[in-house]
Amino acid sequence: MDLNSDMGESFAAWQMGDDAEMLRIVSSANIACGFHAGDPAGILDTLRLATEQGVAVGAHPGYRDLAGFGRRPMDIAARELTADVIYQIGALDGLARAAGTRVSYVKPHGALYNTIAQGGPQADAVIQAVLDYDPGLPLMALAGSPIVDHAREAGLQVITEAFADRGYRPDGQLVSRREKDAVLHDPDEVAQRMLRFAREGVICATDGQDIRVEAQSICVHGDSPGAVEMARRIRALFDAEGIEIAPVTKARV
Repeated sequence: MDLNSDMGESFAAWQMGDDAEMLRIVSSANIACGFHAGDPAGILDTLRLATEQGVAVGAHPGYRDLAGFGRRPMDIAARELTADVIYQIGALDGLARAAGTRVSYVKPHGALYNTIAQGGPQADAVIQAVLDYDPGLPLMALAGSPIVDHAREAGLQVITEAFADRGYRPDGQLVSRREKDAVLHDPDEVAQRMLRFAREGVICATDGQDIRVEAQSICVHGDSPGAVEMARRIRALFDAEGIEIAPVTKARV
């Protein structure tokens, strides 16, 4: 099972998450590309740490929205969005090369991730961006969402993911961050929830029913309070139960 987290999101004096510690735990790192968060120097530092730890690196492109941390939906023309995503992947891949690694997958961030999960013009634009930049790069997407089949039909490999620290609706979609029970905070509860998912392929939704989730990767949001401890508890529990943590994609050099 792959364990991923969002990183490289600090901006100048504004610190977000603990990349150094998280990189000792996870197998894949979704690294900001400068549009929703991150500055070049900090991103490069994170990439170098990822290289040292042998962690696979993914581009984490988002809307051009530093003030809103990329979590505000935006109405962007498909042509512009395709170019924005290509620009972000290319920028991160250039920094990754300087750090001795390469981008090995693409995982959109925040509101962009949620918007394209349901398909539509923005989903087409993001898929086209990945195809144009490197059709061999997998797209990481929400397990069970329409974009999974859509991207595969377009010729992309898809890495499906589940979220350790987010609430799920009965239809398998994530609870909106504007609603109650959207984000989970108890590390032990989160770890046990993910152990059950790894063993049985189910996650308990907000209404108490189990929903089936077919995912290859588990995400812990790097900006969540206690994110490192959540990831550490998941890793320790998986190690104790003999569940291997390994990237879906191998680090590229």
